[in-house]
Amino acid sequence: MSLKKSFSKEKNTCKVTFTVSKEAAQGAKTINLAGDFNSWSSTDTPLKQNKDGSFSVMLELPVDKEFQFRYLLDGCRWENDWKADKYIPAPFSNADNSVVVTFQK
Repeated sequence: MSLKKSFSKEKNTCKVTFTVSKEAAQGAKTINLAGDFNSWSSTDTPLKQNKDGSFSVMLELPVDKEFQFRYLLDGCRWENDWKADKYIPAPFSNADNSVVVTFQK
């Protein structure tokens, strides 16, 4: 799993590519991204499966913010990003949420 970021100064946004490797997908047929940026919808942000078996999606997010998120595999199994910027306790379970930070350095 990984997060790749690129910043656009003229748009004041950060393009974040969320990737789940083939190994991390563990044979999943579908993966969706749920988080603060899509009201935690489990269906609005599907990841596309790539030829190498990984899954990815790119989102354009506002800069200078933090967003909590998790991946939903096959509609039933929640996973964190193994390389998230940080993790914080989820308010509705005794698990952590992944966090992506869009602060420019």
